[in-house]
Amino acid sequence: MTSVLNFGAVRVHLGEKSGKYPDGNQLIVQGADMRVAFDTPEVANRIGPELDTVDLVILGHVHEDHMAGLHRLPHARVQVHEADLAAAQSWDGLCQHYGYPAEVLDAMHAIVQKDFHYQPRPDATAYSDGAVWDLGGGVRVRAHHLPGHTAGHCALVVESEGLAFIGDIDLSGFGPYYGDATSSLSDFRQTLKKVAELDARIWATSHHKAVITDRAQFLDDLARFASKIDERSAQLLGYLQTPHSLDELVSRRLLYPQGYDVPFVPCAERNTIGMHLDELLAQGQIARQGDGRYVAL
Repeated sequence: MTSVLNFGAVRVHLGEKSGKYPDGNQLIVQGADMRVAFDTPEVANRIGPELDTVDLVILGHVHEDHMAGLHRLPHARVQVHEADLAAAQSWDGLCQHYGYPAEVLDAMHAIVQKDFHYQPRPDATAYSDGAVWDLGGGVRVRAHHLPGHTAGHCALVVESEGLAFIGDIDLSGFGPYYGDATSSLSDFRQTLKKVAELDARIWATSHHKAVITDRAQFLDDLARFASKIDERSAQLLGYLQTPHSLDELVSRRLLYPQGYDVPFVPCAERNTIGMHLDELLAQGQIARQGDGRYVAL
């Protein structure tokens, strides 16, 4: 059994610890004509007929933890934003999405198969920004493209209920994650402004917060979440009071604590730090020396 919250046509099945990774929160939306699931996190495997009978899975974005229940739903159609489509359709597509070296991808393949029941969906089809699904009985869902976490990351808004599923804009203490090949720091900065403008009165996240029903709290949590980006830049500037190479910065860590050695972590650190360095260079706050090391100005 799972803990369930009800918001009209929407049921939110809470994952372990409010959907803390590697779990997530499962949303199921019931219209007069269709039943739709938003993503399929690990908790999907603890839901019975309510999930088994969905007609469509709409993926807000593609990562292993959002596909952990797809193996149970071979009958259901799967749709994903066009920028994330290849990552849903094949392992090769997901590898390009991650952008990690071959040895890391080999380790990740074993993990996603064992821990996330990974199965690609070559039958998945694309949707675009602004796509609308009419589920019948006045229940409508609209996609809002909010990239940064991945190139295709979207919010899925159940307009009839004023509920926005904002996915991995998860308002966690960790802050925004933009460590993969299709991630973008600059896009995430814009997304954090746009998500506040969604026409909603209920906000549901994939992880951690689960559901927020107070706008003031949502805006406070969003501001705190967004502030992690500038905190990371400030931390890097602190490191760069003395010259550092990118390898040296990766070894010092910006995102994850020392000792947290999941295979993808050095890659995520490298991608994230590289984006911050590019931003700081463009702002004239750091310089790159002749030996390739970076230093604060």
